[in-house]
Amino acid sequence: MTDMADVPSTADIQLIQECIPHRYPFLLVDRVEDIRKGEFARGIKMVTMNEPHFQGHFPGLPIMPGVTIIEAMAQTSAVMVSLSLDLVGSGAVVYFMGIDSAKFRRKVVPGDVLTLDVTTVRGGAKVWKFDGVAKVGDEVACQATFMAMIDVTGGKG
Repeated sequence: MTDMADVPSTADIQLIQECIPHRYPFLLVDRVEDIRKGEFARGIKMVTMNEPHFQGHFPGLPIMPGVTIIEAMAQTSAVMVSLSLDLVGSGAVVYFMGIDSAKFRRKVVPGDVLTLDVTTVRGGAKVWKFDGVAKVGDEVACQATFMAMIDVTGGKG
């Protein structure tokens, strides 16, 4: 495991892509800030009209699907875990295991800047649990507790 000094406090899009395998159109986080090794990270998602889910959700009334908001929180947590466990470039993959207590409080629409705060509830080994809160400004859009498993074989074993 790396020292705290070795864990960057921010991740731009290039570092995010070294941490997680997601790519367009399913890469749902543009930047990760305030990374605290094994504890916390804040993802930033710039919501734009040209995202493919807006073609069907809903025509004439574009709303970001709740599942993609939770996925964006999960991607934020995966970046934090990858950096915390020194897995960058290793091919390790973080998989969803469960989503609990998801609540949606506000619509997320094109033009919004979504902040994705993820806090580790339990972690350090193969299975991690997180609390996530997605906000637009000061308004909570979504809250959820979710679990993920780290596969250091990259799905090959």
